[in-house]
Parts: sequence; C-alpha cells; structure tokens
Amino acid sequence: MHDEAEEGLAPEGGEPEVWQRVSSERGPELFVGRVRFDTLRNPRTGRPMRRTVVEMPDWVNVIALTPAREVVVVRQYRFGREVVATEIPGGVVDPGETHEEAARRELREETGYTAPRWSYLGRVAPNPAFQDNLCHHWLAEDAERTHALELDPGEDLRVDRVALADVPRLVRAGVIDHSLVISALCRLVDLRG
Repeated sequence: MHDEAEEGLAPEGGEPEVWQRVSSERGPELFVGRVRFDTLRNPRTGRPMRRTVVEMPDWVNVIALTPAREVVVVRQYRFGREVVATEIPGGVVDPGETHEEAARRELREETGYTAPRWSYLGRVAPNPAFQDNLCHHWLAEDAERTHALELDPGEDLRVDRVALADVPRLVRAGVIDHSLVISALCRLVDLRG
C-alpha cells in the first residue's frame, strides 16, 4: 500500500478545515495561565464540541554556551513528574517584553550568566492541542558568570555546565528529557551543525 504521509504529501482531500468557534467562556485562573472553554463546530460532522484551551504567555529557552563549549544547565524539581530535571534556562515572557529580552533576563536571573552574542533559533508550539502559546529558542554564545542568581520565590535550582559533546549522550540516557529543551537542542544542531 502506498503511504503518502511518508513522502510528505498532503492526504487525499487536501488540508483539514479550521473549526468555527460558536462560543467561548472564561474558566478558572491558574498559576500558569487561564482556562477558556470554546465550543467549536466540527467541519466534518457539523456537530458542536466543547474544548479546553489554556491561555498562556509565550516562553523562552536559552542554550548558553561558554567559551569552553559547555552548555549551562539548571537542575530543578518539577512538580508534574515529581523529579529533579536537568534543563536549559528558560521561563515566561513578561508583559511588554520581547522574547529576546526575556531570554537575556531569564539566563541572567536563573544562572548569573550573560553573553555578548545572541542568535534566534526559532519557535515551537509547546502543545497546540490545548495551549495557545509559543516557546522561543535562543542561543547565547561566549556566556560567562557575571551576576548573582536572582531566583523567583517559587524557584530553587542549581546551576551546572556540561560539555556540548556530552549532550547527545545525556539525551539518550534520559538525563535530559524535557521536550522543549530537546527541541531547542535539535534547532541548534539543525542550524549550526
């Protein structure tokens, strides 16, 4: 049987239609965002269906490379999985702030590192099934420790460095398993080799 998806072709019948929003109601305010309940009409069946959307601010992730080609990482407890995770610095884009400004701020606050050279690696949708935000990936080169940490009241993390050459092994071993961190690392490999 011929598999069009493997060849990157559109499925028979073209692209899916955009679902028409029939109504929308506000849900509870959460720490990470706000819930919205949308009723949308399925274009295939014509039936209205209620769906949950979590409205969230955009996020940033920063791959900070030291002059010795080490990646600056943070280790912090993650409540969802109840584990201490190894990640790259990152966080929320504050109101009125560009994602580049947020990336620079998050790197400095979480790690004390700053960098003279910055490159945008692109953006991804963290989970478009129910979130409306984007995560922007940034590369900070020649990063050096210049400041004390400025952690938020809800943060408790440790800063470390790992050799860039060791990162693939850490991903394969599951030491680094956060999907948005791996996405940023893949962007780095795609764009920089």
